[in-house]
Amino acid sequence: MGFLEKQFKLRESGTDVKTEILAGITTFATMAYVLATVPSIMEKAGFGKSGVLTMVIILCALTSTAMGIVTNRPFVLGPGLGSVAVFAVSMLNGEGISPAVATGVIFWEGILFVIISFIGLRDIIVKLIPLSIKISISAGIGLFIALLGFRNAGIIVANAKKNVLAFGDLTSPAAILTVIGLIILLIFEIKRIKGGVILAILLTTAIGIPLGVTKLPTTLFQLPGNPTDMIFNIDIMGALNIKYVPFLFALFIPDFFSTFGTVIGVGAKAGLLDKDGNLPGIEKCFYVDSISTVAGSLFCMPCMTTYLESASGVEAGGKTGLTAVSTSIMFLLMFLITPLALMIPSAATAPTLILMGVKMLGGMRNINYDDQTECIPAFLSVALTIFTNNVANGISAAIIVYVILKLANGKYKEIPKTMYPFAAILCYYFYTLTL
Repeated sequence: MGFLEKQFKLRESGTDVKTEILAGITTFATMAYVLATVPSIMEKAGFGKSGVLTMVIILCALTSTAMGIVTNRPFVLGPGLGSVAVFAVSMLNGEGISPAVATGVIFWEGILFVIISFIGLRDIIVKLIPLSIKISISAGIGLFIALLGFRNAGIIVANAKKNVLAFGDLTSPAAILTVIGLIILLIFEIKRIKGGVILAILLTTAIGIPLGVTKLPTTLFQLPGNPTDMIFNIDIMGALNIKYVPFLFALFIPDFFSTFGTVIGVGAKAGLLDKDGNLPGIEKCFYVDSISTVAGSLFCMPCMTTYLESASGVEAGGKTGLTAVSTSIMFLLMFLITPLALMIPSAATAPTLILMGVKMLGGMRNINYDDQTECIPAFLSVALTIFTNNVANGISAAIIVYVILKLANGKYKEIPKTMYPFAAILCYYFYTLTL
């Protein structure tokens, strides 16, 4: 225990080994849903589900351990569901971008994050992106994720005859199971049950057995899935095409601001902020987070980001990096029971995606709807993301219209100077769509 005390300064932080380990287990319980949701989403893009699970476990364990050791903070990392949806659904399935090129875009997004983190441009970036744009990007991706949940369950399908989205077969076992799972999840959410998400997924999976949706594994133990199709499947140079800039932006903004908001929010809950409301050593958190995204890109894994579920471990008493390391160990233990994780059907994870989408809409309340130069771009960001099934289209339109409306209204001082060349690049992006 002397090593742990020396490494994590437990007494100085007012905690002990038992508390930190229990906090780590608590954090794992609240974010274990990534073991089911991420492989399910990536499978739709052609990746092997067992291989994706292997990479999720390894990367969550390694990056969370790095966060714990480098920063001594109780923060854990995992693949951001928003970036996973953009990568698998919008880029690969929607635009037909190859996995190697799409992963290359993630690599450059991570490099951009690394540069900003190490040069110390964090505060400049926070001020650079207008609030309404930041909020609308998250909201648009939220609806994108929710739609993905409905589609995975077969509740919403594409109606080719009418060229619209419509209800699928609502009597299908998968649709019925999703509805049951959503009701269970919402009840757990309202009751604020700790670990409610993973509990709802497990219960829904169990209910799916008699419905014939959940397929029982033939064995409880097996070797980890082979992720060879994900290892170094990356085209870094091919991603350097101007038409991929909107996707770079779509990945960077949620990754950067999610990390910023999470470390400050969870840090406040843990009592780690100073008298000015700043988190001492926050730059180390950004170092680990940004480098983790670059590392994840080498294995076809969308943006690794600091998870808000870290707050559950803090509520359980976690105050140091030992909490993050304990969570990492729990992830590695999942290798012993991977067949149980792989048996979870899409219908059991769909409710989680739907609820996640709803939560990401919350920030829209902070947009000034009395100012049309703010609310119209925000609306376009959300609407075009959903209507065109493409996050890049929504973001691009929002930024271009934001600049135009601000200039038309004489509010040019509210436009960051760097937005002008960026808007010009996005205009070219739309031009490429017409070729």
